[in-house]
Amino acid sequence: MELVQLLLGGIANGCIYGLIALGFVLIYKASEGVNFAQGDMMMLGAFVTLGFVNADRMDLPFLPGVALACLVMGCVGYGIDRFLVRGVFGQPQFAMVILTIALGFALRFVAGTIWGYSPLVLETPLAGVNLELAAGLAVSAADAATIVTTVVLTVLLWAFFARTRLGLAIQAASQNQLAAYYMGIPVKFVNSLVWALSGIVATVAGVLYAAKGAIDPNIGLLGIKAFAAAVIGGFGSLPGALAGGVIVGLIEATAQRYGPSGISQMAPYALMLLVLVFWPGGLFAQIRAKKV
Repeated sequence: MELVQLLLGGIANGCIYGLIALGFVLIYKASEGVNFAQGDMMMLGAFVTLGFVNADRMDLPFLPGVALACLVMGCVGYGIDRFLVRGVFGQPQFAMVILTIALGFALRFVAGTIWGYSPLVLETPLAGVNLELAAGLAVSAADAATIVTTVVLTVLLWAFFARTRLGLAIQAASQNQLAAYYMGIPVKFVNSLVWALSGIVATVAGVLYAAKGAIDPNIGLLGIKAFAAAVIGGFGSLPGALAGGVIVGLIEATAQRYGPSGISQMAPYALMLLVLVFWPGGLFAQIRAKKV
C-alpha cells in the first residue's frame, strides 16, 4: 500500500509538470519557439487566483475566482505575444529564448512586489479532504482533482488541435507562416490566441499546485522540470507532454523514497539527457518531414 500511495502522489505531481509542459508544447506547436517563462506564468496564475479567492483579498467563490483568473492570464498571454514576442519576429530563435527568460524574471519581480516573498496558502474547498480508495489506501482530494483535470484538459486540447479548423490552422501556421497567410489564416491572431491558451493552462496548473501547498514567487522555477518533461515526452505532442510529466513525477517520487539524498532532483534531468541521446525527438514524438 505504501508503494501505491507513493505512486499516486508521484502521478499527481507529474500531472502538474505535465500541465506546465503542455504550455511549452502549445507555444512550440504555434511558433516553433520555446517559452521559458511558462513556469512563471503558472506562478502568476496561482497568485492571481489567490487574489480573487482568499478571504483576506476579494473573497470570491472558488470556481468563479479560478475562471476569472484564467481570463486575466489569458489576456496576459495574449498581450505578451502582441506587445513583446512580435518584436522579435523574424529574429533568430535565440532571441525568443532570451526574451522569455527575461520575462520570467520580470514576472517573479511583479509577483514579489504585489504579494511578497513569504509563502502564502490558496484557500480551496479541497484542503484537508481525503478520498478513501480501499482499506489503508487514500488519496487527497487535491491529488485526485489534479489527475482528473489534467487528463480531461489534455484530451480537450488534443481534440482541439486534431479535430477543429482553428487547431489545424494553428498547426499550419507553425509549419509555414507565409503559406498559411496566403491561404487566408490570420497568423498573428492565431499565435496570440495560443499564447492566451497557454496562459489559461498555466493558471490551471498553478491552482492545482497551490491546492497542494504554499506558493511563493520562486515556484515558477518548476518550469525547468516541466521543460524536461516536455523534452522527454517529445515537443509537439500534447499526450507526450502529459506522459513526460507523469514520468518525471514518478521518477522524482521513487528516487526521493528509495534513492540516496539529492538524487530525486537530479534524476529527471539525467533521464532527459538519455532521451536526447537515444530518442532525440522524445519518447512520444510526432515525426514529420519539413520541406525547405
